[in-house]
Amino acid sequence: MPFCYTQLKFTHPYKILTIVTQETPLTGNILISCAKANAKSGMTVAARQCGYGDRLADFQQALQSACAEAGIEIHELSDLLTDRQRHQRAGGVEIAPDSYNQL
Repeated sequence: MPFCYTQLKFTHPYKILTIVTQETPLTGNILISCAKANAKSGMTVAARQCGYGDRLADFQQALQSACAEAGIEIHELSDLLTDRQRHQRAGGVEIAPDSYNQL
């Protein structure tokens, strides 16, 4: 299941409990990890899960910067997927022999 970082602030003004949710956009390696975990779901979902909401341009720019700092070259979000992630079908189970000699 994709993950998301969300900060919750609890305040108690005038003896009434108010819950305010504030999404803090991720940066650096944490942003790259979150984007990679959510890349298969698409740009919109990944941006939301990484704290950027509907600001796709901000998400793309932050991800490009984070990847450049980490020495990772990407042109689009799907570049973060491994070959295994690209070929797995959703909801399926991968069954394979331990080696090509053992079927």
